[in-house]
Amino acid sequence: MPRNKQVLLDNRPQGEATPSNFKLVTTQTPALQDGQVLVKHHFMSLDPYMRGRMNDAKSYAQPQPLGQVMQGGTAGEVVESRSAKFQPGDQVVGMGGWQEYSVVDADKPGMLRRVDTTHVPLSHYLGAVGMPGVTAWYGLVKIIQPKEGETVVVSAASGAVGSALGALAKARGLRAVGIAGGADKCRYVTEELGFDACVDYKQHADAASLSKALKEACPNGIDGYFENVGGMVMDAVMMRMNAFGRIALCGMIAGYDGKPIPMAYPQLLLTNRLMLQGFIVSEHMEVWPEALKELGTLVASGKLRPRESVAVGLESAPEAFLGMLKGRNFGKQLVKLA
Repeated sequence: MPRNKQVLLDNRPQGEATPSNFKLVTTQTPALQDGQVLVKHHFMSLDPYMRGRMNDAKSYAQPQPLGQVMQGGTAGEVVESRSAKFQPGDQVVGMGGWQEYSVVDADKPGMLRRVDTTHVPLSHYLGAVGMPGVTAWYGLVKIIQPKEGETVVVSAASGAVGSALGALAKARGLRAVGIAGGADKCRYVTEELGFDACVDYKQHADAASLSKALKEACPNGIDGYFENVGGMVMDAVMMRMNAFGRIALCGMIAGYDGKPIPMAYPQLLLTNRLMLQGFIVSEHMEVWPEALKELGTLVASGKLRPRESVAVGLESAPEAFLGMLKGRNFGKQLVKLA
């Protein structure tokens, strides 16, 4: 069995996360038991939710345990199997964590999923045709429930969730408006992803200024909003929401360092009779097959062209992760391991 590099959570952040919170170790991979498979990871997913789990605080999921491998999505290849369900060479996705190999109990439902890479690259199963894509699908289809011709806005529009939401919105005849950081990201959102407009939040010092730009991009107001960020961005959007608008609350990256995130205009929830619903996509596994089918078709047909930021080697994971939290990535943040 191969030696295996792993990244552990060594200690919890005090405020902003730093590389010293992580520890790189090398271990011996245990021998397989009946029903288990050995997966060699080719790609590893880095996602904003991981930052929240580094804190020892009450949340929708248990905190990441100290001294254990950082948890997260992986895509790779079965290299050895003692399960009838998987054969060596199978391309699979799972939750192998921040390590080069994982031993998986293949007989447990949902632990490992075989994927077809004929038309969809393996890495996209961690992004557009994986958890981020299904997140966008659920928020749009089940919470926002848009009608043709309505306007939908998404923050972090150039990222894995935002880019998928844009393609899903355009397929439903909606006006799709993104919010992203920087001219290059905004250009990608409109020119490659097909959004109708994109607002660069970095050009605005406060919510009032950003809201004014949103008014120009959304002349008929905002009917649906997919929230990934919180803070000033959410305040600006709230000022432009139409009566009976719907907000799908997916992430609050502005508060992942543990600081409070005040809402400047909570009265607008009442004034405009808004519906705001938070959700965790792993609690809605029943929609995954339908969502993944549509997302896979969008990628295979070229209607969704996701971009990826790829760091190389397990050692690069902590810095790539911290950079993603500051918006330095462009599209889905991955680590290439093989």
